[in-house]
Amino acid sequence: MTAGIDRICAAIADEGCAIEADFLPQTSVAALAEEAHARDAAGEFHAAGVGRGAAHVQRNDVRGDRILWLDRSLASSAQQPLWQAMDALRLALNENLLLGLFSFEGHYALYPPGTYYRRHRDRFRDAAGSSNIRVISCAIYLNENWAPTDGGALRIYDGERVRDVLPVAGTLVCFLSDCFEHEVLPATRERLSLTGWFRRRA
Repeated sequence: MTAGIDRICAAIADEGCAIEADFLPQTSVAALAEEAHARDAAGEFHAAGVGRGAAHVQRNDVRGDRILWLDRSLASSAQQPLWQAMDALRLALNENLLLGLFSFEGHYALYPPGTYYRRHRDRFRDAAGSSNIRVISCAIYLNENWAPTDGGALRIYDGERVRDVLPVAGTLVCFLSDCFEHEVLPATRERLSLTGWFRRRA
């Protein structure tokens, strides 16, 4: 994992965006996927919304996923390798890029076939509205045997350049939250990820 973290830090420094295959071992990916499906079947997931606080609304025309926020204090055995890996990445990003990252927050995101998340930018600010507290956006994919014909790519807009990243199991995508608009394209099958953000102190 150390070599992968080094590649991620270098890519964030050079381009603001990193894509790392097999960031998590397949055993961890399978355990997270199994947990997510079990908790969704138990009714713990809920329809995602847009906006924050009083401005938070459910908009099926904007995004169609169901989510479940993770709580590190209640982390399951399936989640432990994830939290350890994200800790290691956070510390390396701070050491190499001096980003002042304080914590990671994340949730499972499950997209039924045909659903999507329209083009947007991650811009959650602190209570004073003075700075973006979400610094690095991340997605780790949990989909076994994903094929290009399944669709469901994360499309990242970088000026005139467009990158499409398929949600293949174990792949990590991370990028500077305030620099890149992005969207989730529809898929022909259910699409599962663990989505989150490295944050500065509010």
